[in-house]
Amino acid sequence: MILCIAEKPSVARDIAKVLGANTSKQGYMEGGGYIVSWTYGHLCTLKEPHDYGAHLKSWDTYLLPIIPEKFGIKLIDSPSVKKQFEVLCTLIQNATEVVNCGDAGQEGELIQRWVLQKARCKVPIKRLWISSLTREAIKKGFENLQDSEKYDALYQAGQARAIGDWLLGINATRLYTKKFGQGKSLLSIGRVQTPTLAMIVERYKEIQAFDSTIYFELKTLYRGVEFLAQIERLTSKEKAEKGKEYLRQKPLEIVDFERKPTLEHAPRLFDLTSLQVEANRRWGYSAEKTLKLIQSLYEKKHTTYPRVDTTYLPEAMYEQMPELLASLTPYRKWVEGLPEGPLAKSPQVFDDKKVTDHHAIIPTNQLPSSSLGTEEKLVYDLVVRRLISVFYPPSKFSVTTALARVGTIDFKATGRETLELGWRVVYSQDNKPTKSDEESKEKQLPQMQKAEQGSHEPFIHQGKTSPPKYFTEASLLRSMETAGKLVEDEALREAMKASGIGRPSTRANIIETLFKRGYIERKKKNILPTATGIALVDTIENELLKSPELTGAWEFKLREIEKGNYRPEQFRKELSGMVSELVREVLSKKATVIQLPADPKALASEEKPKEKHQASPPLCPRCKVALREGKTALGCPNYQTCGFKIDFVQWGKKLSLTQLYQLVDKGKTGRLKGFDGTFEGKTQGVVVLSDSGDTTLK
Repeated sequence: MILCIAEKPSVARDIAKVLGANTSKQGYMEGGGYIVSWTYGHLCTLKEPHDYGAHLKSWDTYLLPIIPEKFGIKLIDSPSVKKQFEVLCTLIQNATEVVNCGDAGQEGELIQRWVLQKARCKVPIKRLWISSLTREAIKKGFENLQDSEKYDALYQAGQARAIGDWLLGINATRLYTKKFGQGKSLLSIGRVQTPTLAMIVERYKEIQAFDSTIYFELKTLYRGVEFLAQIERLTSKEKAEKGKEYLRQKPLEIVDFERKPTLEHAPRLFDLTSLQVEANRRWGYSAEKTLKLIQSLYEKKHTTYPRVDTTYLPEAMYEQMPELLASLTPYRKWVEGLPEGPLAKSPQVFDDKKVTDHHAIIPTNQLPSSSLGTEEKLVYDLVVRRLISVFYPPSKFSVTTALARVGTIDFKATGRETLELGWRVVYSQDNKPTKSDEESKEKQLPQMQKAEQGSHEPFIHQGKTSPPKYFTEASLLRSMETAGKLVEDEALREAMKASGIGRPSTRANIIETLFKRGYIERKKKNILPTATGIALVDTIENELLKSPELTGAWEFKLREIEKGNYRPEQFRKELSGMVSELVREVLSKKATVIQLPADPKALASEEKPKEKHQASPPLCPRCKVALREGKTALGCPNYQTCGFKIDFVQWGKKLSLTQLYQLVDKGKTGRLKGFDGTFEGKTQGVVVLSDSGDTTLK
């Protein structure tokens, strides 16, 4: 019997349907010569310090650094995890072959390998490697199963990452908590978390220290066009007035006039980070929320694998594009608007050298149903339009530059005019283009002749220097991607991804962790450090802990391990040496106590008394344990592995606990009013809970 192990029950069901394993059992499905089972994400984790010795449960600094000679793994302490692991152990012992059907990425490989290792799997292991969950993709994947050994380097990179995070997180957190928190305040330090916090604190300090100054610019109006003097900004109003008076006495002469046609190509296809950036820019979605939405679309078979860091497609996929585009029937008018003849095969879209395990995020040929949530529809729409747009011709516009002189002072004016929308038509509604930021600022210059002269109207513009902008999640994600460097060019960003902070799949979690720790906070769309976050960064003098560049260098080495070009033992040795040096350095410093505020979650719960109710909490439909009430949702205590939760607020209406309990127990609420109309325009209806854990309004 061949045993297939997926990462989630929902994925296991999709695979089972394709394989004909239609008989449900306790913890697995069977049929067609296959058994299909699942994990709940991570079933195993690295052992904790006290697992290597009871004395290591103590946080005494004399025990640091803690560097196990050999790292071990253990089951996560959860009844549902233990129960499913026992099922898997029995199935593995009776299997003739195991197919690893985990998510096709580094984390997915690590999750499955640890389970197979813990279960002492002795039978041959194959690997299913697919980029979408459509029936066709699963079927083709099983026809091309790979030997597990092909992905050994991927597993080694995942394990090296986990061990590196353990070494730094365990030792640095205990060290700083005992030294600077005096054991009363938990000071969390992380390999990626801390340099991310340091970037936010540094930006905040730059803004606070910024000394805004008043400046004056000389400008003049000629034929309705505003010209700017090409001199340094003036700091004296008196000098500006003298300059203005000088200009009044002289005519303006055009010394050069040029209209230059320019092409603007469509933005590249989405990787996870660029999708999160766009969703934050458009709708203010957090990185975590966008990841959740695109992951849901992937599991519903509407888009390809989302946790990717490439914006390219393999060249072989070019032949599939006409059929895929034709399947996107709701977008027919834009597909039919493509230039006649073969699709353009741009190297900015198709490049085998830029694709590793996965390609850019694109839609599949499986269209979503009307039950798709409003926010999912928005993200899906982004992905589809981006794919269609890359096959359109460039947008054409002209940039006009007029150079003038008044006496001895040079002036300049620029204008921009769109000539052909090109790919921008895909982002229009009813053929009415939605203007970009550049287009909304468009100003056309009238034709001018060299050497023409005329009267003009000089004036003084008074301005004020502006500080840097606070980070938003969009700009923070970009900075993490480029190790803190400000990079606008897409090609340069692509080249720097190997040395970014964290991975696309982990950055959202890192940002959320900083919020949960109380180190950063949101003010509208801006991200600011809290007093605690600032104090923590100020206390950390070791640049290795908070340098984005050095953390990016570690990320590069992890990617080299993944490629088989760097030994994981060397990476571990380097981090162990760094941790040992850090302990010696910090213990020699004089301590300045950092006092954390009360737990922000606890404060929030005190401010708003919990709703009184008599009914017992319902059981999680996946884990069969009692659900718990959180700050914003009713969720499973094993959420990290199970993933089940229901937000209190559904389409603008906050549901009571009684209504949420009813939703879980019966699968639907009674008829409710007060929704905001974002779900298919409905302001009333019955909230229905699907088997996958999604809610709809009927």
